Amino acid sequence: MQAPNFETYIFGNGTIDACYLNTTLSYPCGKGSVPPVGVEARSIADIQAAVRFAAEHNLRLVIKNTGHDYLGRSTARGAFLLWTHKMKNISYTDNFLPEGAPPEMVPYKALTLGAGVQWHEAYAAAELHGRYILGGVSGDGSIGAAGGWLMGGGHSALSARHGLGVDNVLEFTIVTAKGDYVTANAYKNIDLFWALRGGGGGTYGVVVSATHRTHEIIPLIGTFFVGTLRSPEVAQKVMTEYIKIHPAFSDAGWGGYAFISQTQLTFFYVAPNISWAEANDTIDPFFGLARQIIPNAESDLQTYIAPYDSFYDWYRQVIFGGEQVGGNLEMGSRLIPREIMENSPEKVAEAMLAIEGGLTMCFVAGGAVSKVDPNSTGLNPAWRDAVGHVVFSDAWTEGQSASYINMIRQNLRQKIDIMDKVAPSSAAYFNEVSGTHS
Repeated sequence: MQAPNFETYIFGNGTIDACYLNTTLSYPCGKGSVPPVGVEARSIADIQAAVRFAAEHNLRLVIKNTGHDYLGRSTARGAFLLWTHKMKNISYTDNFLPEGAPPEMVPYKALTLGAGVQWHEAYAAAELHGRYILGGVSGDGSIGAAGGWLMGGGHSALSARHGLGVDNVLEFTIVTAKGDYVTANAYKNIDLFWALRGGGGGTYGVVVSATHRTHEIIPLIGTFFVGTLRSPEVAQKVMTEYIKIHPAFSDAGWGGYAFISQTQLTFFYVAPNISWAEANDTIDPFFGLARQIIPNAESDLQTYIAPYDSFYDWYRQVIFGGEQVGGNLEMGSRLIPREIMENSPEKVAEAMLAIEGGLTMCFVAGGAVSKVDPNSTGLNPAWRDAVGHVVFSDAWTEGQSASYINMIRQNLRQKIDIMDKVAPSSAAYFNEVSGTHS
């Protein structure tokens, strides 16, 4: 968590109000940025009443679903909290038509998710109906399916195949700042529907539900790569070849995640509905080059390809784990354009390897993402030109001073500058952006 975290508040003079986890009971516990009062909404009427109450009494209103927002936009010191986490209604239909759509329109197989539904719940519900849904990926599946993930853009390991979250949502129901309950889709409140798809969570009102298109369950091929890079020369060569493969990979529907440092490259990717032969034709050339470049490939390189019956099968085996807890960190990100990867792979590789502490490469763009009109949603249009999304961060232990935290933030600025030099026209992802640097 950033800002620096939800339980911590830094005053202008550098003093800190916080409630630390790892301390004794005798140590004072402050509220930090946690709102002192709020409403646990269970219905549309609850949300409308809370919004109108906040307006009537001139209260700062913050909306919280799961609290995953890295910038802490779902909380604020002294604010009035509207918590939607308990709104867990899920419904599926084979014949969904957006409100106001022409009756002759071909209906969608769709899943409508209440504001508090999390992705692990949405995935399980879709699977029960023989479908799958494009959504967020986290170790405990706790990201909200109708909150900031979706309204900030929403990337997935299958985005190259199906697009982003904003490309798959069919309809929102929302309570506006005036307390009105409205529907927004491609036929009603069109401007609001455009803005909700990319404009950010909690920006235009309180989302009550989101209806997502679902997809036919198809088998997947997953691949894993762990390579130890024992010299700068080996690292540069392997990373250059790694960057080169991504445009073609995204065109073929591959997606996934990588962890890159000066001494190691690890990635796990997945491609839907391709054969073993197609998977091998795509990935084996890179595996072969890596074996040639890495001197002790027998011990320093591990590769693996495996089949999965469905996305949910892959998700449960590869991604889903135990409960997780937030930490103190400052995050930055950059979308890497396809043109840069194609024309300057050496420079991209060099920049990534220069990031002290490493970074995460989210291979969640290109393919279907690039085929959508950049003006069709409120999303940053840089997504439509990108292939990769890199994320880097710096963390600190709780109890650090404001000056130390600010020093960490300046270190992050240097990392952002490194990526900006190689991709000066790039942009950041709304949901994974620095709170102090653009």
